[in-house]
Parts: sequence; structure tokens; C-alpha cells
Amino acid sequence: MNKISQLPIIYSLRNCPFAMRARIAIYKSQQAVRLRDIVLSNKPADMISVSPKGTVPVLVTPQGQVIEESYELMLWALGQNDPDNLLFSDDESKFTAMLELIYRFDSQFKPCLENYKCAKRYSEDNIEQCRQACEVHIAELEKRLSMHSFFIADRESLADIAILPFIRQFARVERQWYLTAPYPKLRQWLDRYLQSKMFSKVMAKHPLWIDSGEEVLLGGQQ
Repeated sequence: MNKISQLPIIYSLRNCPFAMRARIAIYKSQQAVRLRDIVLSNKPADMISVSPKGTVPVLVTPQGQVIEESYELMLWALGQNDPDNLLFSDDESKFTAMLELIYRFDSQFKPCLENYKCAKRYSEDNIEQCRQACEVHIAELEKRLSMHSFFIADRESLADIAILPFIRQFARVERQWYLTAPYPKLRQWLDRYLQSKMFSKVMAKHPLWIDSGEEVLLGGQQ
């Protein structure tokens, strides 16, 4: 058995924000996994056999553990190795604040963002109202960034990479509005990520695994 075959496997969809943040956490953990890109219209049987619900991301460890939620997958990855201490293991209060922020954005901002995206897609007349619902949360991030360089402190945390894919989506809904909106620090924060080597690596386009069978590695020593 070669070393590659002993690595964890992650099934992923390139532009899915949940899969995106899972890949970022794996990249940040500097541990290698086998990346299998899929499309939801043609899901591999191997993936469905371990995760019948058929959504991404799904991670399968060599021991047979299956992790189906991106939040749990991020914690798993950084629990294995966290060279930048994104989990703030030395500061319980910041760790708690970080988890609370992620939960709030997952449970409250994400539904507002979906409504906003739909309003734009279908040219609905309530787009401004939908955007304003998002802005309640966006304004909080801008305030946080006025106090320190990242959402929790002056260094990066799990909260930054967990929320990043959704802020990227928000910025793309009404691009011209976003570029002149009163959130300059959030724009700077987002641009720094989008222009980074890390983002280029986790967003690289690969052949679909179901077509190529190619073993693509994600993570490892950067």
C-alpha cells in the first residue's frame, strides 16, 4: 500500500462555500489529503456509499471515520495540526467568541445571503431589503475590523476562514454597490484573501475525479 492511498479523502465541489472553507482549513493544517472534485449532478458511488445524503464536503479518514459537516471538518483538520493556532488554544475566551461568531453567521447571515442572491437572480423588487438584512451582519464585521486586523484579534482565526466564502459571495451579488459601500476594511480583508497564494491553491480547478480517477493532493507542507 503506497503512502497516498493511506491519506484521508475529501469529496469537494469547487465553488461550494462549505467545501471551500473545509479545503482552506485543510490547507492551513498543512496535512495532505486526497481531493476528489465532483459535480452534484453526477455523484460518485464511492461518496454516496459513505455519505448517502450526497452533499459536500465529505471527508473519509483511513480509519473509516466519515465527517459530513464543514464546521466539524474544519475543527478536525486543525485538531490534527494547527501551526498558526487558528483555534486560539491558548485563549479560551477568544476560542468561545470565535465559535459564537461562526455559529451566528452560519445560522443567521447565511439565510439572509441566500435571500439576497435570489432577489438579484430573479430581479425581485425586495433586493434592497434583502441586502439590508445582510448588512446587519456585515456592519458587525466592519466594526470588528476597525478594532483589529481580523475578526477576533490581530491575527487570523478559524472565524476568518469559516466566514470568508460567504463574504466572497456577498461581494459578488451587487458588485458595483459593494465596491462603494461603507465597508472599506471588509473589502481590504477580503481582497487580501482573494489575492493570496492560499486562495489560489484551494480554488485550483482539477479534472472531475469520477472522470479521471486522478489522485490530486491538497495540503501538506506549503
